[in-house]
Amino acid sequence: MIKYLFSVLSLLFTCITFVQGKHQILEKDYKAYLFTYFTGNNVEDEAIHFAISPDGYNYYALNNNKPVLNSKEISSTGGVRDPHILRSEDGSYFYMVVTDMTSYKGWSSNRAMVLLKSKDLINWTSSVVNIQERFSGNEDLKRVWAPQTIYDKEAGKYMVYFSMKHGDQADIIYYAYANKDFTDLEASPKPLFIPTSKKACIDGDIVLKDGVYHLFYKTETDKPGIKVATTTNLTSGEWKEKEGYLQQTKESVEGSSVFKMKNSEQYILMYDVYMKGAYQFTKSNDLENFEVIDEEISMNFSPRHGTVIPITNKELKSLINKWGSPVDYPSLDNNPVLEGYYADPEIIYSHKTGKYYLYPTSDGFDHWSGDYFETFSSIDLKEWKNEGTILDLKKDVSWADRNAWAPCIIEKKIKGIYKYFYYFTAAQKIGVAVSDNPEGPFVDSGKALIDSQPAGTKGGQEIDPDIFEDPVSGKNYLYWGNGHMACVELNKDMVSIKENTLKILNPGNTFREGTEVFYRNGTYYFMWSEDDTRSPNYRVRYATSSSPTGPLDIPENNLILEKRPEEGIYGTGHNSVIRVPETDEWYIVYHRFSRPNGILMGDAAGYHREVCIDKLKFNDKGEILPIIPTL
Repeated sequence: MIKYLFSVLSLLFTCITFVQGKHQILEKDYKAYLFTYFTGNNVEDEAIHFAISPDGYNYYALNNNKPVLNSKEISSTGGVRDPHILRSEDGSYFYMVVTDMTSYKGWSSNRAMVLLKSKDLINWTSSVVNIQERFSGNEDLKRVWAPQTIYDKEAGKYMVYFSMKHGDQADIIYYAYANKDFTDLEASPKPLFIPTSKKACIDGDIVLKDGVYHLFYKTETDKPGIKVATTTNLTSGEWKEKEGYLQQTKESVEGSSVFKMKNSEQYILMYDVYMKGAYQFTKSNDLENFEVIDEEISMNFSPRHGTVIPITNKELKSLINKWGSPVDYPSLDNNPVLEGYYADPEIIYSHKTGKYYLYPTSDGFDHWSGDYFETFSSIDLKEWKNEGTILDLKKDVSWADRNAWAPCIIEKKIKGIYKYFYYFTAAQKIGVAVSDNPEGPFVDSGKALIDSQPAGTKGGQEIDPDIFEDPVSGKNYLYWGNGHMACVELNKDMVSIKENTLKILNPGNTFREGTEVFYRNGTYYFMWSEDDTRSPNYRVRYATSSSPTGPLDIPENNLILEKRPEEGIYGTGHNSVIRVPETDEWYIVYHRFSRPNGILMGDAAGYHREVCIDKLKFNDKGEILPIIPTL
């Protein structure tokens, strides 16, 4: 039981310790893997290749296993080898380093490496760093091999480490810090690791686990192979060398690389069985004991000395759009549609811009303590662009500075000019802000629109607004409530309430919050969420009416959206609805617990949620068909 508890806590820590930020990626959003490698010793094979994998076990070459970058354009020798790729700490860049070398010139012929940088994995800038020319004291330098990069937290810089051989000395592993632009090294390389054997060591690969740096390397003793040394300080020179070899084969190996499986505590150690033209994969939970998993691995290419990183669905789609989808690659997931933690999604179609816009709660904050709102735009309901913050309670709102929740919005054309009225929850009150554009910025009205509990209701909160324009009468109604479903008509200015129009509707005892109202074929549909957003049983029900103010007709079987445990889907609720313009095609937008580990987070699952979209269908009677939440 104790072991299980620690496992759960570890997964929870993994889920929530990626700090929310403009670029930083949550581990839950990793959906695939990118393998970068070269393919052989012929000059045409000494180039960077990409492959993708849905699971870290089965790999498919991109671009028909042709290079994704031209070696002659980025190198000084016409060839590159040993690519290592790293995502930056803040998620805004990818860094790649490669050996600048063509092997036909000999194994002691190169003096340089190439540093590459990209924001999107598609477009790269590159710089050649010739160690012999760049730094004095390297006149007898023979070779520079297999550079890699790691972020040194203590130094606050990116360390590039690699093996070098001077004269008749053995190859040893050196390091230098990259400059801010990742175009050069700041200073002359220094020794990083010299094995006690004083024999050559190459192909270093460093992994940080539980505060300990693990350096995997190939030793060139009388018995070559892969070994590991550890330290708690990268530049201390104090390494503890472990006994024994890690390769699980008697064949010659090199180019070891370790990567962590997404949403897991498992690591993969892979290495190049170069004399056989093969790769071997092993797995471990402790970076000490490794088990061969070759029978579980598949590749439609033969790689040499490469590295693997996890990538997001957005990054995966970008790679496929650029290089084409490999034959037999599994279909891509589209849910969640937003990366990161978001909830309570409101969606509209803007006739001004011809785009869809999502307006969610910014989630991932303890006890729903977020204080700003963002919006996202899309032309197809699949690919979403973050348009940035549109309302910041601490900067833009004078009457509340906390609990930015559950917004809604409406597009109005007033005297030929588009206006956008944005209703939002702040400090358990409801306000309204206005903009000329769907992506903001929005200007707050200066006071709460709803700031007290309606007469005749008990308990609950004044949260979760929903705005609806009645296509029959042209009137505009605001709905809200937690524990009660309230409704008022708005004045034509859209920022004030029409007196004596308050009404409390009766959706039955399943109503909790999250009212959503829409109109189809003469029927008004009312949707709401049941249970608590922290519950895996959070779900959606509905009723119909012949009027936007009720009374409500509640179908006997009105549960239309609920958890799907076999897919790890829980906490499905607080939805909005969108119709594709000029069609009868409808979609429901909702949040759920983050997958795959949200269900392990207890109450915290209720503020670590993600946004999904699925089709909304009706039968011939106009009844909403149960929705199967999908991936």
